[in-house]
Amino acid sequence: MSVDRLVAQPSGRGLVAVPLALIVVITVVDVHSPTDVHLGPLLVIAPTLTASLAGPVLTALVGVLAIAAQVVIAVLHGGLGTTNHIAQLIALVVLSALVVFVCHLRERRARELVRARSVAEIAQRVLLRPPPRRIGPLRVAWLYLAAEDDTQIGGDLFAVARAAGASTRVIIGDVRGKGLAAIGEASVVLGAFREGAHRYATLPELTAALEVSVCRDLDEVADTEHDPGEHFVTALVLDIPDDGTRVDMINCGHPPPLLLRDGKIDVLHAQHPVPPLGMCELPASSHHTDTFAFEPGDFLLLYTDGVIEARSPEGAFYPLSDRVTGFTASSPDDLLRQIHDDLVRHIGDQPGDDAAFLVVERAPAHHLRLPHRSGDGRPRLPADGPPPPAQPWAHE
Repeated sequence: MSVDRLVAQPSGRGLVAVPLALIVVITVVDVHSPTDVHLGPLLVIAPTLTASLAGPVLTALVGVLAIAAQVVIAVLHGGLGTTNHIAQLIALVVLSALVVFVCHLRERRARELVRARSVAEIAQRVLLRPPPRRIGPLRVAWLYLAAEDDTQIGGDLFAVARAAGASTRVIIGDVRGKGLAAIGEASVVLGAFREGAHRYATLPELTAALEVSVCRDLDEVADTEHDPGEHFVTALVLDIPDDGTRVDMINCGHPPPLLLRDGKIDVLHAQHPVPPLGMCELPASSHHTDTFAFEPGDFLLLYTDGVIEARSPEGAFYPLSDRVTGFTASSPDDLLRQIHDDLVRHIGDQPGDDAAFLVVERAPAHHLRLPHRSGDGRPRLPADGPPPPAQPWAHE
């Protein structure tokens, strides 16, 4: 919210009355003071103070009132044509004009910032299309916290897509760096994932295709002029078959996911780790999967390093795995609400880096709702319609 909008509120109007009162007080005191006492130069305080409370129009109006008050003081104290009063008037006019000009520049920058944030938010929504709340036998919830910067946009990414077979593909990643430049790099990864999720039969083939795409296109979108260092993307890619309890995982330099089962936490460290995407070091044949059990009722918690690197005011990192152990959740949304509230209490402010969560639950059998079949054999949704769209939270 820009400063001039604050004066549109009742409390803002009351504050703008302060410089007007100063003009009256300074004028009355100066008129009743001896002729050798000159308080008129203090009138410049009024437009200067107004500039911190309102926009350039109101600041200019207060400046005009201050100049008029200086004229009144000059007329009552020796005449308007005295050298001292002329100098004071000229100084007040010049300083008021400068204050109005600076206020105008500030307001123009504020409008540009609002437009930039609007564009960034739209781009973020287009890039990070909300995953469905239900996909196959899975229930999904997500949370994105942008770092506190001018654009409110970052390089964390995630997506969920159906594969050609009866399985679901999941990715979560983190682009090196943040800001508007990072969104181009994230778009390369997400575009390659959404295209390849249903095209490639195995997870190694999919991650190899992601690596090829990032190595080919990352230099075109990376901001190498302002950030000449290495550009890469850490990523965690999962393949979750609809049947059975198996999950395949390839970890490309990303923080390990957490498996929550019956109140216990298991950190799923990769036995066959792969370098981050964009390093262009290993051939596709070197991508091997790690497999683990994912049973009905289990939760998979995926996150980016902005979560575990979030610091408290005392400098302590957020102990995600320790905190999650104490949470009792009945759904992915419930788990994310608890983590979000606890993380905000830990850092006490906006995160210093982008942070993203993705929670996936293999829903128990009694939570799955299969579509009814109409008379012609085609699927038909239940009477109460499709599930509602995902409702992400944003920490303002």
